[in-house]
Amino acid sequence: MNSQVSRMLDDEHRANIALLGQVEQMITRHARYDAATAGLVGQLVRLLENDVDRHFSFEEEHLFPRMAESGDGGMAALMQEEHEAIREVCKELLPLARQAAGGSIGEGDWSALRPLALELVERQVAHIQKETMALLPLLDDLLDEEADRELAFAYTV
Repeated sequence: MNSQVSRMLDDEHRANIALLGQVEQMITRHARYDAATAGLVGQLVRLLENDVDRHFSFEEEHLFPRMAESGDGGMAALMQEEHEAIREVCKELLPLARQAAGGSIGEGDWSALRPLALELVERQVAHIQKETMALLPLLDDLLDEEADRELAFAYTV
């Protein structure tokens, strides 16, 4: 990966996979909520509140149209569908994760949170793997130096 944008997205993907791996381990080990999990769930809340939508919106607005124009519209449409499915999981998961991060989640809500968190992990990791194999290498061909610089700046703002 030579483009700034692909390196930035790859760095974010790696950080998200690491966090999601920790979340998966926590969920499988803790059938009941305990205060020790609040910090990790707080990190998950930040991922859901900030990174997911920012990352997805950037790709949808700036990268998927370029993919479609270059003949990879099918892949862009698949990525878009996956974004929508992940957003739906996030929408259900976020209120529960906020409760858990704040230390005020009941047993029933924790039981509801667990399968949603595992679904998010599964969907997000699979999606990141697809992007790593298909989207990121393609960016070197889609972005000239100027577009890469402009998009890298736009993503950091």
